[in-house]
Amino acid sequence: MSLSERLARLEPRERRLLGILGGVLGFMAFLAVPIAIAATVHSQANENDALREAISSIDDARAKVEKVQAARDAVTARYAQPAPPLAAFLSKIAGEAQVEIPESQDRQALPHGKRYTERSTKITLRKVGMLKLIHLMEGIEKSGHPVTLSSLNIRKRGSEPDSFDVDMVVSAFDRKAPEPKKADAKAAASGDAAAKEPAQ
Repeated sequence: MSLSERLARLEPRERRLLGILGGVLGFMAFLAVPIAIAATVHSQANENDALREAISSIDDARAKVEKVQAARDAVTARYAQPAPPLAAFLSKIAGEAQVEIPESQDRQALPHGKRYTERSTKITLRKVGMLKLIHLMEGIEKSGHPVTLSSLNIRKRGSEPDSFDVDMVVSAFDRKAPEPKKADAKAAASGDAAAKEPAQ
């Protein structure tokens, strides 16, 4: 029995219900297309928002990395030029500031971690004016070397105007060259050994 024959044998009420069902299915099929398109567009919009946030995060991270790298490069550049002997360095800076250093005392070098060493010298100044003292400290800080004031004690000299006794400790930091890695050291040693072998 064909489909048309089966439909012809249906009662009018059954035909009406079948027509209503077909209309409902047709209406649902008609609505399915825009709903699917809207869902696709919404999903694409969410993906675009996620990509936009990821790009923004990458840009922010890149700026932070560049800032950290710039700070690291500045430190490396500062340590690239080792600090000179402190006695001669301080004598030169004091001469430029028109300050005499009557007393100075070198201290024992101290390690700071595995890569840094601190050398320090204590100096004592007598009857120095505040402006000259400021010029001396500014010269130390702006020398371009890894040198800093690690201790400062200023005492006013009684009733004498603009006259101070000063004790300060100036520290210089030296950075050790990184040790070669074990693999590199072994390769260099084997290369040296091969170079020393006589030719056959």
